[in-house]
Amino acid sequence: MNIDQATLRKLVTTDLMETLIQLGLIAFLVIMCVRVFLPFSGLVILAMILAIALYPLYMRMLRWFGGRRGLTATVLVLALLLLLGIPLVLLGGAVAIQLGDLHTAVENHTLAVPAPNPKIAEWPLVGQPLYAAWSEAASNLPAFLKGNLDLIREYSRKALALAGGGAAAALLFFAAIAVAGVMMAYAKKGGRAIERIVVRLTDPERGPRLVQLSVATVRSVATGVVGVAFIQAMLLGMAFLLAGIPAAGVLALLVMFLGILQLPALIIALPAVIYLWVADDEMSTLLKVVFTVVFVLAGAVDNVLKPLLLGRGVDAPMLVILIGAIGGMASAGITGLFIGAVLLAVGYTLFVDWVDEDEQAATATPPGDPS
Repeated sequence: MNIDQATLRKLVTTDLMETLIQLGLIAFLVIMCVRVFLPFSGLVILAMILAIALYPLYMRMLRWFGGRRGLTATVLVLALLLLLGIPLVLLGGAVAIQLGDLHTAVENHTLAVPAPNPKIAEWPLVGQPLYAAWSEAASNLPAFLKGNLDLIREYSRKALALAGGGAAAALLFFAAIAVAGVMMAYAKKGGRAIERIVVRLTDPERGPRLVQLSVATVRSVATGVVGVAFIQAMLLGMAFLLAGIPAAGVLALLVMFLGILQLPALIIALPAVIYLWVADDEMSTLLKVVFTVVFVLAGAVDNVLKPLLLGRGVDAPMLVILIGAIGGMASAGITGLFIGAVLLAVGYTLFVDWVDEDEQAATATPPGDPS
């Protein structure tokens, strides 16, 4: 059957317009869905990471509660909020108060470095140089502040904003724990749905393997790297707070950051021990000995926790985790330390698996092999 040119042009134009309208409606729907979901994206991603990391513990508790998934999730969430909520609130409040006091001192021109204890000069080898440097810093600080007042005010405002961001991050973390409990209670249905989506995007052979690889990487990094750093920061932070170490909350944040970078927490713990013995306070010698032992043990606890929590080795290099932690913190605040490190490690692992898959296929089928 012959179709004239005008009819053919009309058919093509109609089909093209319908296709463009459909694509436009789909794009509009996707954009609106993303805009609606975007404010909750950080909460959902963090909750998913926590759910994957805590799921083995949830399955163990499920047997204790006779298979009642809702009750198990509720008990686990309440236990986590109790165990982690109190230290987070105390340390977060300490950070906010300390950074707020710093901002107030800068604005009121009362910021000062306390004079060193004369006993420091009696230390062997390092006593005299340390005492001289400390005394010079204490005496020259007013002149330095006067010459750089605008710069210091800017940084103090940033520190105050960081304190507010820390409080928001703590609330987000608590909400993520609750959402993670719901995810764990419906983990079977959710896991099957995610696997179906991945299979639909790839194929029935690669889909389940990619899901398993992603879950294993998230669990390994979230527990063996970020989790250990978080636990160590909580232990040392609470010990610093009880011992009266200045800026205990800020030091705890530094411990967590160093832990994610795979650096020893003793970098922070040992100077705290020195301050504990140098400080001219009314603390008894027995308490100082006890806190010294606690600082050293908490600073070295990662050597025990990592073999227990890693399970399998972290496939992503530490440089990838470092970039993810720094980039995540720059873009999403304190919670970005968790999310950035885990997401970049998962992306790197999946990319390497994709590259290795092509190499394995090329090795399995030699050139010229008719099979």
